[in-house]
Amino acid sequence: STGYQCIYYSPENTAKAKEVLSNISHLQPLISSHADLLLNSASQHSPDSLKNSLKMLSEKTELFVHAFKDQLVRNALLALYTARPGCVLKKPAVPRNSAEEGGDLQHQDHPSQIKRQDSIPHHSEYDEEEWENVTGIVRDDKECEMDGFLLAENNRNNIKEGENDPSAADCKVLHTGVQAPFCDWYEQLYPLVITLKDCMGEVVTRAKQSMAFVLLQELACGLPQCLMLTLRRDIVFSQALAGLVCGFIIKLHTGLRDQGFLQQLHTVGLLVQYEGLLSTYSEEAGMLEDMAVGISDLQKVMFKVIEAKSEDFLPIITGRREHYIIEVQLPAKMFELLPQEIKEGKLLRMYPVLFNVGINEQQTLAERFGDTTLQENINQENLELLKEYYKLFTEKMPPDCLPHFQEQNDLKGLLENLHQNIQAKKRKNVEIMWLAATICRKLNGVRFTCCKSAKDRTSMSVTLEQCSILRDEHQLHKDFFIRALDCMRREGCRIENVLKNVKCRKYAFNMIQLMAFPKYYRPPEGTYGKADT
Repeated sequence: STGYQCIYYSPENTAKAKEVLSNISHLQPLISSHADLLLNSASQHSPDSLKNSLKMLSEKTELFVHAFKDQLVRNALLALYTARPGCVLKKPAVPRNSAEEGGDLQHQDHPSQIKRQDSIPHHSEYDEEEWENVTGIVRDDKECEMDGFLLAENNRNNIKEGENDPSAADCKVLHTGVQAPFCDWYEQLYPLVITLKDCMGEVVTRAKQSMAFVLLQELACGLPQCLMLTLRRDIVFSQALAGLVCGFIIKLHTGLRDQGFLQQLHTVGLLVQYEGLLSTYSEEAGMLEDMAVGISDLQKVMFKVIEAKSEDFLPIITGRREHYIIEVQLPAKMFELLPQEIKEGKLLRMYPVLFNVGINEQQTLAERFGDTTLQENINQENLELLKEYYKLFTEKMPPDCLPHFQEQNDLKGLLENLHQNIQAKKRKNVEIMWLAATICRKLNGVRFTCCKSAKDRTSMSVTLEQCSILRDEHQLHKDFFIRALDCMRREGCRIENVLKNVKCRKYAFNMIQLMAFPKYYRPPEGTYGKADT
């Protein structure tokens, strides 16, 4: 409704609403239980048990009624009624100050707008006395049960007196009108207990609605921020999704003749590992937070491979935020190479993981004067996800599907080593990156490397990984490792990427910055200097 605005409730009122809801949840079952015990005692004609049950019921009911005496409950009930579209549209409401409660209602010609808890509009059709009547019935019903017990107790005493004096007993019976004092305890209490439970249920329903209304106002006031966060999350996700689709398609094309990989793809799913080089200082900490959420959201994405019906091979995206399906189109000849399960449209799961280690001078500041908890938490959480994927892999895949170089490094040992390095909390522990990358490659995963601009720190990491693969898998001699590394950074496609981005063949580093970099992440002389980033 255009006539309604969010009501502001103070933090104290919000806390009070939570307290009322807590009291309701605690007291309602207790009162019902004590009421049932009261009836049970009455049916068994046990005066002492009846007295104890009634005492406990009286105490709990008194606490129950007291919980709703707070002015917040009344105001919230009225505000809830006024906020309903039917009420707002029927007629204008008038602000009513809490200090003026009980006074005459004043009507105005313009629609009211609810702004604060202490300025709540009052609608003439809302019967505020109805709330008092319901809570009063609960209180009066408890008193009636007490009176009933006293009456029954008095009758029991009269019977005892009558045993010694029959004429006195007859007289007492005539005055009380009760002929069978033991038999009517249950009959007198039963309708009162039913009324008590019914009224208590009504009170609880209204109170829960009103207190939930108070709590929802706090959420409603933050709605614009929630919408902005949702938009931000969508933007981050769209960029993460674009990279994932590219990586999946490349991996699928290069693995079409690898039957072990294709079996792993439809049996377990695809491991997707992201290597981050962002620092946990200043604006890059926010980037890392966005990145962690965006990559986590990729778990909602599944792929489906279909045969292309035309020359248009662009992927097709369907679904909503909660679940996306990406349909990847392949030419007929390539599609025929796929296992039957994939050709029949089986959905392929993604397992994204992120490991981040800041390596620049800002990370030095974060480690010495700031906080690295964000990075530590990300690495620890994603280690657990990686372990889960490895567990699925070993359970569902035959041993001969592991790559041929599995014998050189046992995956279980690599995971344990990675775990130890994450727990060590060592400064700029880039070995975390090396281990995670090795594990990902051995599990036929897709790897992504990124930093703030994906051209400087990323170039250092990518070229280092390339030389590591040459050394570990293609017998590059250790004496030529650094020479090959410098060559790739000076002449390779990474320096071309820098030229394309900033029109200059210079990585955006200076000598002071590079002093903070780990040894293997420093470019050769002549390839860095003052440049835009």
